[in-house]
Formats: sequence, structure tokens, C-alpha cells
Amino acid sequence: MAEVISVSALNQYVKTLLDANDLLFDIALRGEIANFVQNARSGHCYFSLRDAACSVKAVMFRSDARRLSFRPEEGMKVVVRCRATLYERDGAFQIYVNDMFPDGIGAAQLAFEQLKAKLDAEGLFAPEHKKPLPQYPRCIGLVTSKTGAALQDIRNVISRRWPAVRLLLCPVSVQGFEAAQDVAAAIDRLDKSGKVDEIIVARGGGSREDLWVFNAEIIARAAYRCKTPLISAIGHEIDFTILDLVADQRAPTPSAAAELAVPDRAELARKLYNLEENIQNNIQSRLNVCYNELMQMDEAFSGEVTRRTAANGEARLNAYRRQLQAAATAAQRTRQQRLRHAAALAASLNPYQVLARGYALLYDEKGRVSTADALREGEHITLRGTGHTAQCTVTSVEEINESTQKL
Repeated sequence: MAEVISVSALNQYVKTLLDANDLLFDIALRGEIANFVQNARSGHCYFSLRDAACSVKAVMFRSDARRLSFRPEEGMKVVVRCRATLYERDGAFQIYVNDMFPDGIGAAQLAFEQLKAKLDAEGLFAPEHKKPLPQYPRCIGLVTSKTGAALQDIRNVISRRWPAVRLLLCPVSVQGFEAAQDVAAAIDRLDKSGKVDEIIVARGGGSREDLWVFNAEIIARAAYRCKTPLISAIGHEIDFTILDLVADQRAPTPSAAAELAVPDRAELARKLYNLEENIQNNIQSRLNVCYNELMQMDEAFSGEVTRRTAANGEARLNAYRRQLQAAATAAQRTRQQRLRHAAALAASLNPYQVLARGYALLYDEKGRVSTADALREGEHITLRGTGHTAQCTVTSVEEINESTQKL
């Protein structure tokens, strides 16, 4: 007979077997939600996951439920990550859900709209939160797959438009269960590094399911927390994700994101050339205006100067004329004084003026002026006064001595 064991021992044994099975520790399970209940007090979620033939009870604890990007609803098709085990107390086989994703277009769209409305209500899409992109970035952080086409597209565009910029790649998985966590962590890491001026989160084209990871709430909140300007470039132009709504700029493709991130050096060169040409034209135009104004001022000033010069010249000429007249008068007066002085001097030297004082000129017989010392006795002489002459004969010649001089 078999050994008798308790119900507790049985449940414990079965639970041990289930927990030891690695295949049951991390399962991706697809099914439809039934009997969904969320405990208002604890926040834990209880439901069943079923398909057309079977169902299994499921539990999702509050810590995991809080990370959901949508609100599970009755009949919603989902894919869950879980582990299968036994709840010992009730002997119930059930799964413990770690994460949950909508499955199918209808469920996925519902989840998208739910998360969109939730984040919008919290202000994550508000325009005033958007940060401007730097005009001339020095370093750009890239969050993308290191093997994807998006990385090469970005490199090609940036090397052509603005090769001076440096790229810092933070490689991540862009699809799968771990992708959302990887992308969010990469955004945080680049933002906190302080090495980048802006961040590009990029993924090439794919199916809607492939791009669904970028609708994850964890990525949206990482983008909202990011203090570095962030550009989203997910899929193609027709694809739109939650990350696009939170990002500071949304680009339709990775190549377009690269164009948004850096300026075009060729376009900048054209702008600089046009600016230089405009500056030169403005300077030349201003010089022409100044030249014309100077010419007008010069003409006006020249006429005024001519009038002033003429007036000043006339005044100086009159002054010179007065000075010349005064100088001529003074010179004439001086010459007259000199003439009078010369006349007086000449008059004083005139021998006839001496005769007027009672003296007489003595002429010898030959009519030559002679002196008394030259007279000889018996000589005929002529005496001339101021008005008369006298013919005389020298009767005697005597020497005059001071002692014998008679009055």
C-alpha cells in the first residue's frame, strides 16, 4: 500500500516540482482575459486567461500592475510573461504575471488609446514642456540597434550635412520583451552622462507589432524626464507611437531625424554668402547716400565760404588801404620835416646869409674869392655885400695882434 501523506505535503511536493522546472519559470502565454478583478485595497489583479479549450487562473501583483501601459478589460486578447506554479493553500494551479501586452489590432489600439489619454491628462504631451533643439550640437546620443539600418542612415546624413558633430551610440534591442526597459535605461543613461547635446531614439521600419514597444509607458516617462532635447524617429512616416507624442521633436524616419538634429553646412554657406553680399550692398548703398549728402553740404558750404571769404577779403583790403594811407601820410610828414630841416641846414650854410649879418665877400683882381691875409698893398679888390659891391684899393696891410688890436 502506498505511503499516506497529507494534502499539504502533496501540494508542497507538486509546487516544488513545478518551481524546479525551468520551462515554467518564464513563459510567454497568449490568451483572452476573463473574470478580471482588481482589488481596490491591495491593487492586485485577479483574472483567468483562456483560449478556445482551456483556462488558467492568473495573479498580477500591484508592483507589476502599476507598470502596465493600458487597463486590462474583459475579453481583451493579451500576451503575458509569467511563471506557472501551485498555490499551496488551495491546491490551485495558476500563473503569476510579470508583464502584459495587448495582442491583436483591436486590443493593441485600445491599449494605445488608454495610455495616450492617461499620459495626456498628466501633461506629458504639453507643448510648453517641449525643449528646443540646439542649433549647432557638438555631440549627439543615439538610442538604436547597433546592427540596424537606422544607425547607418543617421551616420550617412550627418556625415554629409555636419561632419564636425560626434555620435555617441547607446545600443539597445528595439523589439521583444526586454526592449522597453533597455530603451528607457539608455535614455536615462545618456541624459545623465552630460556628454550629449541632444538624443535620437530611432528604429527602422517594421510591422505595427514590431514598433509597439515604443508605446510602452516606461519609455514615455523616461523621455518626459529627459532634460536633453530628444528626437523620436520610429518606423516610417505613417507610423505613430506614444514616444512621438512625448518627444521634443518627432521625425518620420531616422534619416529625417538626422536632418533635424544638425544644420546643413551647404545651406549655411549659402546663407553666409547671401548675408555677406547683403552687408556689402547695404554698406555701398549707405556710402552712396553719405557721399551725396557730403556733396550737397560741400556745395552749400562752398558758396557760404565764398561769400564769407569775399566779405573778409574786402574788410582786410579796407584795413590795408587805411593802413597804407596812414603810412603814406606819416611818410609824407616825415619827408616834409626832413626837407625843412635840410632847407634850414642849407640856409645856415649859404654864404649870402652870412653877408646879411654885415659881412662881405672879398674878390681879388681876377675875380676870385680871397681873404684879408692874401691882400697886398696897392691891390685893387672888390667887396660884395648883400645888395651892393664896392671897388677898393688896398692902401696898407697890417698884421693884427691881440695886444695892438684897436677897437
